[in-house]
Amino acid sequence: MTVALDAMSAGRRAVVEFIKTAGEAGVNQIAAALGVTIGGVRQHLAALAEEGLIAHRDERAGRGRPRRWYCLTPTAETLWPKRYGQLANQLLGFIEQAEPALVEHAFESRGRDRAERARSRLRGRGFDQRVRELAKILHEDGYLADCEKVGDDGWRIVEHNCAILDVAIRYGAACSSELAFLREAMPDAEIERIRHKMAGDFVCAYSVRSSPAKSFA
Repeated sequence: MTVALDAMSAGRRAVVEFIKTAGEAGVNQIAAALGVTIGGVRQHLAALAEEGLIAHRDERAGRGRPRRWYCLTPTAETLWPKRYGQLANQLLGFIEQAEPALVEHAFESRGRDRAERARSRLRGRGFDQRVRELAKILHEDGYLADCEKVGDDGWRIVEHNCAILDVAIRYGAACSSELAFLREAMPDAEIERIRHKMAGDFVCAYSVRSSPAKSFA
C-alpha cells in the first residue's frame, strides 16, 4: 500500500496527508492549508471516497447546512508502513533469550487458536465448501488467498501475500505453524505445501485433497 500512496497524484496525496496529520478536516480548511480551490479539494475527496479511503460526518450547529468533516478510513491507514513484523521479531527475540522453547510453543498455540476458530466456521459444510471458506479465512487474515479446483478430487489454495513475512524470514516455526493450522482446520484432508516463498517462489501454495481415512469432527 505504500506504493499506492506514492502512485497517487500530488493533489490527492496532499489531501490524504493533511487529513492524516489533522485527524479530520473540512473542505475549506483543506483548501486553505494546501493553497488550492475548494472545487479541487472536493474532486479529490470524491475520488478518495470512491476508493474507500475517506469517510465523513456531518455536524449541525444551529440553522443552515451542516458542516462536513472528513477523516481517513481504516483502509487508508494501511497506506503508511507499519512495523508490526519488526516489533514481533524483537519481542520473540527477548522470549528466545529467556526461554528458547517458548518461541515454538507460542507459534503452536497461535496455530491451535486459529484452527479452533476456523473449524467453527467450517463445521456443517461439505468438503468443497470448507476449502472455499478456508481460503476466505486466509484472505481475511491478510494472505490475499484464493483457491481453485484441481482435477476431480483436489484443490489448490494459493497465498499471494505472506501476512507474517518478516517473522517467517527469521523463525522457521512460523511457516511450519501455518501448515499445521491448515491441517488442523481440515483434519479430513491431505494438505501439502507445494510452493513456498521461503524457497524462492512468488507465492505459497497448498495441495488439498479429501482423505477417506480421516473425518472432520
